[in-house]
Amino acid sequence: MEIDRSTAVPSYFHLLWDYELDALAPILDAVLKRRIEVLEHWHRLYLLHFGDARSLPEREFMEIFSRDLSATIGDLRAKDIERFIADVRRVGEELAERRVPFAEIIVSMHLFEESATRVFPAFPPATGKTYLAFDKLSHCRMIVLADAYFRSTQAVANARIRDLEREASRLPDRERTRFHGLIGASAAMRAVYERIEAAAATRGTILIVGETGTGKELAARAIHECSAAPFAPFIALNCAAIPRDLIESELFGYKRGAFSGALADHLGLFRSAEGGTIFLDEITEMAPQTQTKLLRALQERTVRPVGSSVEVPIDVKLIASTNCEPRDAMRSGQLREDLYYRLQANVIRLPPLRDRREDIPMLVEHFINLFNEQFRRAAPMSGIEPAALAEMSRYEWPGNVRELSNAIEGAFTFARGPLITLADLPAAISGRVTPEAGYGGKEPGKSGVPTFAEVERDLVARALASSEGNKARAAKLLRISRKKLYATIDKYGLH
Repeated sequence: MEIDRSTAVPSYFHLLWDYELDALAPILDAVLKRRIEVLEHWHRLYLLHFGDARSLPEREFMEIFSRDLSATIGDLRAKDIERFIADVRRVGEELAERRVPFAEIIVSMHLFEESATRVFPAFPPATGKTYLAFDKLSHCRMIVLADAYFRSTQAVANARIRDLEREASRLPDRERTRFHGLIGASAAMRAVYERIEAAAATRGTILIVGETGTGKELAARAIHECSAAPFAPFIALNCAAIPRDLIESELFGYKRGAFSGALADHLGLFRSAEGGTIFLDEITEMAPQTQTKLLRALQERTVRPVGSSVEVPIDVKLIASTNCEPRDAMRSGQLREDLYYRLQANVIRLPPLRDRREDIPMLVEHFINLFNEQFRRAAPMSGIEPAALAEMSRYEWPGNVRELSNAIEGAFTFARGPLITLADLPAAISGRVTPEAGYGGKEPGKSGVPTFAEVERDLVARALASSEGNKARAAKLLRISRKKLYATIDKYGLH
């Protein structure tokens, strides 16, 4: 029987008609009835896609999307499209507020489609029109969800920058305790804040030098957020995390057919960051020939995609970082001499934590507040015992602020009371240095202070134990690249 489309109104998004919603009614009712089964199936696919890198634990995943299915299917059965749009928008905004990466949002867009795979077999063979209507419905949901997510993500980013700007502007320089995500009231950190503001006022290339864990990427983001274009793109690349033979195509892009697997043109990070900032962490890990091409891009303000003969102009601010002394890296051949002289004109040095111990109590308080919000314990952590804080203030912190953050995060895992105690801290900090503590049976030096190697081995061993041997999770916990983690595992025989 032919449908008279002139009377089948209204048309939602110029895609979906009332008669199609009517045809979908049995499917929607079945999805709602079998909601738990559908969601469990989809959660298994979510685990398969993202594994340990996923951002939503199972409980939150089930809560969010159970509400989503119940609300939106109810809206569709009532043919209340305005409410349907509002409910889908709410989901997009909630996912953005939880900092769920867009890669996971793309998967979540296919929830209705995945639902169909669990429900259609329960009915007589579906017609092509039914599948088409379900596909249209899925696309309507995608449009609304993506729009809400991006609007909300941009709003969150803008609000954060405005809050940071207000925070920075309210206090005189000498009274700053935090600055665009960096924490510290010491003279050394206040000097860093001043240099960041000065660096932000120019489009010149910046080099950030600091030991591992001192916050080089935070400093780079602060420079970007203090610049004249804080809402422009900020793109970060860890040069140690990308194979050397792939960095060039990642940075400069490539043309379709430039090499096997290049099925389409790729802009590259420089052109993706147009008008904004690109941050190259651990630049000394970049191959010398790529450093040469990077220098040319900086001098000529152009890039040439792999496989192309055409130079493309760029307007990008480059911030590089290294945990090595730049002059030593140049002498050892890790950093080309010509690139070194280009970078060394504007250098920001981040102090190690052992040189600003007065900031430790403030950092501890910051991370306790951060992890209280992140972990949502039944009984929030209220603080730290004086004895534990005293040991933390005496410790050398070879891993700097990152190690301190990991120590507090570990305490949240093991602590049973409302206060972090000495027993909740890693053995290297608390002084419980025994063979069982993870130093391979070696005794510490005569001073009783463990060596850097002992502390590094203990940190990696604890991360591997906490992640049950999952190296991807351990690297994420330690905030280092998997390449660096594998090297450390080999170094200490932690296989």
